Amino acid sequence: MTKLERWAPPLPDLDLFERRVHRLFEDLGVAQPFAPAADVYESDRELVVELEVPGFGEEDLKVEVTDHTLTVTGKREEKTAETGRTLRFKGRREATFERRIELPARSDPEHTVAEYDKGVLALHVPKLDETKRKEITIAGK
Repeated sequence: MTKLERWAPPLPDLDLFERRVHRLFEDLGVAQPFAPAADVYESDRELVVELEVPGFGEEDLKVEVTDHTLTVTGKREEKTAETGRTLRFKGRREATFERRIELPARSDPEHTVAEYDKGVLALHVPKLDETKRKEITIAGK
């Protein structure tokens, strides 16, 4: 019978060290800012933007559209430790982000719909109907 043994990294404190160094660079303003992964696709009727924002609640997110630029911002604050509990490991951090996406000229940002489900924010931006050409006759005097 095979015996299953728990694997231990050769340097168990390496992960903790990496997290501390990363946090130090964040505090100094040198670290690369957090930006959620995004997928943008379109159909005949709409443009869809999906952002992965795990750990953020609906109340932590803000969506704005200005001059055909879609801006999604998020802010997650650190939770303070509850009394009577001893914190053994802290992996969650305060995080803020801002993601901007240019919308096509034919989009209708006034009727954008936002949905949030299982850590994914989906924004549906309808497209305007294509403008039809109309030939205009020039009248002489």
